Amino acid sequence: MLQSLKIQNLALVEELLWDLPTGFVAITGETGAGKSIILGALKFLIGERADRSLVRHGAPSATLEAVFHFQNPEEINLFLEERGVDPCCDGDLILRRSITTESSGRQFINGSACNLTLLRDLGKRLLDLHGPHDHQSLFSRSEQTFLLDSFSGATLERTVYHSQRHEVTRLLQEKEELLNELGGNHVLEQLTREVQEIREAQLDPNEEEVLVARHRVAAHGKRLRELSGLVVGRLNEDEGSTASSLGETARILRELSRLDIRIEGEFEELTLIAEKVQEMTHRLENYNQSIELDQKEQAIMEARLDLLTGLKRKYGSTVQEVIVYGEKSERRLELLSHAQERLLLLEAALEEARARLHGAMIELSLKRKHGAKKLTSIITAALSDLGFRHASFEIILEKFLEPAQDGGEQADFLFAPNIGEPTQPLRMIASSGEISRVMLALKSAMADQDRIPLLVFDEIDANVGGEIALMVGAKMKQLGEDHQVLCITHLPQVAAAAKSQFVVQKVVHEGRSHTTLMEVQGVMREQEIARMLGGASQSALAHAKALLE
Repeated sequence: MLQSLKIQNLALVEELLWDLPTGFVAITGETGAGKSIILGALKFLIGERADRSLVRHGAPSATLEAVFHFQNPEEINLFLEERGVDPCCDGDLILRRSITTESSGRQFINGSACNLTLLRDLGKRLLDLHGPHDHQSLFSRSEQTFLLDSFSGATLERTVYHSQRHEVTRLLQEKEELLNELGGNHVLEQLTREVQEIREAQLDPNEEEVLVARHRVAAHGKRLRELSGLVVGRLNEDEGSTASSLGETARILRELSRLDIRIEGEFEELTLIAEKVQEMTHRLENYNQSIELDQKEQAIMEARLDLLTGLKRKYGSTVQEVIVYGEKSERRLELLSHAQERLLLLEAALEEARARLHGAMIELSLKRKHGAKKLTSIITAALSDLGFRHASFEIILEKFLEPAQDGGEQADFLFAPNIGEPTQPLRMIASSGEISRVMLALKSAMADQDRIPLLVFDEIDANVGGEIALMVGAKMKQLGEDHQVLCITHLPQVAAAAKSQFVVQKVVHEGRSHTTLMEVQGVMREQEIARMLGGASQSALAHAKALLE
C-alpha cells in the first residue's frame, strides 16, 4: 500500500504530509481546490515528466516523496536488485523526486539515484491510474487484447510469443542483410568466372616481357636465319670472304716479316684478328642453327599474348595488377561462399523459429478463447450491478492472416447498453458515462488477477448520478477489499461508500493561496457529503447521513 505521501512547494501546496489508510479512500473538494495537484505528485513520482513552472512561486524547487509498504517485498526487491538499486528496508519502498526551476532535478529509489525510465518501469508495478480520459484506452483493440491476456493468465504465453516473434524478426533482418551482402546470384556467378579465368591463366608477373621477346624472334625467324647466313658466308664461306682475305693477307705479312723483323708485330696482330673473325663465325653459325621456324609454337605464343592482353583489358593495366585483382576476387568469393552456407543455415533456423512462433501463437490463442468466455460472463454480471441490467457484452477474437504484434488474433469488445440492440464495438457506441462504468466493471472483473496494489481513479465516475452513482460507489468499495483504492470524485454517493474520506481545500494565508488536505469523520464528513449534495440544509444533512449509513 501507499503508506505516506509528502509534497513540498508544488503549485498551491506549500507543505503536505498525507498518511494514507487502507481500502477505499475518497478525495473530495471544490473544483480548483487542488485535487489534481495530489494526483500530479503521484504521476511525477512514477516518472511522468514535470514542468518547472509547477514549482511554487518563490521556491527554488519542489520535493515529492512517497513511501510504499510491502508485506512480501521479495518480488519488488528482485526487480530493484537486478537494476542495481538497494532493496526495501523492512518492506518500505521510498521514492523521492525534486523538480527545480534551474535544472532537470533528480529522482531517487531507496536513496539510490535513478532515471525517469526506471521510475516509470517501477511505477507500472506500484499503481494503476485512471483519469477522466484514460478510459479511452478501452477503445484500443491492442489494449483490449492485453487486458484479456492479463485476465486469462496468459502473461507467460504472451511473453513467449513476443520472444519468438522477435527471434523471427531478427532472423529475417539478418537474412535481408546477408542477401544485400551477396548482391544476388549474378554477383557470385561473376566472381566465380573471374577467379576461374585468372586462375586458369597461371600468370607469372615476369612472363610477358620474356614472351614478347621470344615472339619477336619467332615472328622474324626466317629473315634472321637469312641475314645471319649471309654474314657467315661473307666472313668465311663465300669466295673472297673475310676469312680467306685475312688468310691471304696473313701469308703476305708473314713473308714480309721474314724479310724485315719490324713487321712481326703487325703479323701477330693480324693473326689475332683472323682468330676473332673465326670465333665470330662459329658463334653466328650456332646462332643461325638455333633459330627455329616452328609455326605452331609461334601460334601458341601469339595466343598466350592475346590472352594476357584480354586479361589486362578486363582486370588491370599490367599482369601484376591482374594477379592482384584475382587474389582479391578469390578472397571475396570465399567470403560469399561462406555467406551462401550461412544463408542456408539461416533459412533452416528461420523455418524452425517460425514453427516455434506458430506453436506459441496457438498456446496463446487457446488461453484467450477460454478467458474470453469467462471474462464476458463476469463483466456482464458487473455491468448488471452498475445499472446495465439488460446490456449485452461480448468479446470476439478476429484472426489475422499472419502472426502480428498481438498474436494470431486481436480482441474486440462489443457492447449493447440496451435490450434489443445488436452489439457493436465499444469505441463506436459508448458514451462517457457508459464507458466509465465498463472500465469499472473491467477493473472489478480483473481484481483477482491484478497484482498492482494501488488503484487510482480520477473522476472516473463522471457523467453518472443517482442510483447508478450508488452502484459505482458499491463497486469501488468492493475493489477496496483487495486493493488500496484512491478515488477523486464529485459524487456524494461514491464518497459515502468510501472507508475513509479526505477533503482538499484552498485557503488564503498572508495573501497567498494554499492547498490543504484533511480527513473528515463523523459530523464533518456528513457536512462534506451534504455540501456535495448541494448545500448544508437539513434535508441535505439527512440525506448525507442516510448515504453514510
